[in-house]
Amino acid sequence: MTRSPSLDAAYALQSPDDNRALYRDWAETYDASFAQSMDYQLPQMVATAFHAEGGTGPVLDIGAGTGLAADALRALGDYEVDALDLSAEMLAVARRKGLYQGYIEADLTKTLPLEPRYNGLISSGTFTHGHVGPDVLDGLLDAALPGALCVLSVNAEHFAARGFAAKFDALAPRITGFEVRTVDIYGASADSNHAHDKGYIAVFRAL
Repeated sequence: MTRSPSLDAAYALQSPDDNRALYRDWAETYDASFAQSMDYQLPQMVATAFHAEGGTGPVLDIGAGTGLAADALRALGDYEVDALDLSAEMLAVARRKGLYQGYIEADLTKTLPLEPRYNGLISSGTFTHGHVGPDVLDGLLDAALPGALCVLSVNAEHFAARGFAAKFDALAPRITGFEVRTVDIYGASADSNHAHDKGYIAVFRAL
């Protein structure tokens, strides 16, 4: 199956350059070869949680990729959403779908070109493995307005290995109402060695 090497490669990313190279080659087939064939339900779960918690726009979709989370979110309501991603090629696919008001190509591990204008932050699949760890959360919160609803998914193994729990504890002066929900990343039709991978969805508001 062609998707398995690509998924394994995504889990093995170690640097921004690795990320750019992988998604440069994967962007045009990502939706069909990965999201559909693996029954990738995490973007829908993040969007549903954001909507259910009363989230409002403007929303920043962190690691937006081809726009799966925004597509799910906009099916639930009339949300203004901006896309942020490292991959120009993935953003190009999202742009063709017309899902976003703004498109921001940026590296989360660097200083981000963001103003504090967002009432919502969402992310599905960005905090998986590789180079994106919990330290980037400080910069992302800088883009959030007081009261902004944040719904961020983190791969369960990555959460433990990279110290996300400790980071969220350290962010206590900047966030409120923090809770973590355990979810299945993939649906019933997934059949790779990652089919039973778990994720956490962190839900909280910025202060």
